Amino acid sequence: MSLNMIVPLEVGIAVRDLPRMRRFYEQVLGFAFVSEVAVPGANAAQAAMNRAGYTAVRLQTGYGERIKLLAPVQPPAPQAAPAYILDQANATYLTFIVDDIQAVVDQLLAAEVEFLTGPERVEVRPGTYLAFCRDPEGNVLEIVQYADIAAYRPDLHQPRNA
Repeated sequence: MSLNMIVPLEVGIAVRDLPRMRRFYEQVLGFAFVSEVAVPGANAAQAAMNRAGYTAVRLQTGYGERIKLLAPVQPPAPQAAPAYILDQANATYLTFIVDDIQAVVDQLLAAEVEFLTGPERVEVRPGTYLAFCRDPEGNVLEIVQYADIAAYRPDLHQPRNA
C-alpha cells in the first residue's frame, strides 16, 4: 500500500502561545495566513487531539507547503529541551531548503532566534550546509542549502524562483 497524496505535505505543530507563534512563522519566516478554526472539546476529544478543544491556524509557504499551529485549550506543561536534537525520543524537526543559507541565518539572528549550531552554517558533508535553531516554543527548525540541489532532488524540474 502507498499513500496517494493529492496535495503537498502539511505538518501540525502543537503550540502554547498561538499569537506569539503566528508572529514568528508569519513575520519572521514569511508564511502566509490561510485560515483559523476553533474545534470544540467533544470533537477534539473524538479526534484524539485534546479533551477541551483547540484552535488550528493554517499557514502556507510560497511553495505550497502548509503548517498547522494547533493550540489546545488545556496545553501540557512545558518541558526542558535536550542538549542534542536526537537525545529526545520521537524527535522531529521541520526542514527548510534555501538557496542562501547564511542570509537566512543572519535574518533569523537579527530576529533574536538562537541557533543550536551557532551563528554560521555548518558543512556536514561536501556541498551540504545546515543550521539548526528553535522557534519561540522550542520546536527545532533545520535550514539547509545544497550546492547542487538538482543532484539532491532530481525529481524537481526547476526551482520556483528561476
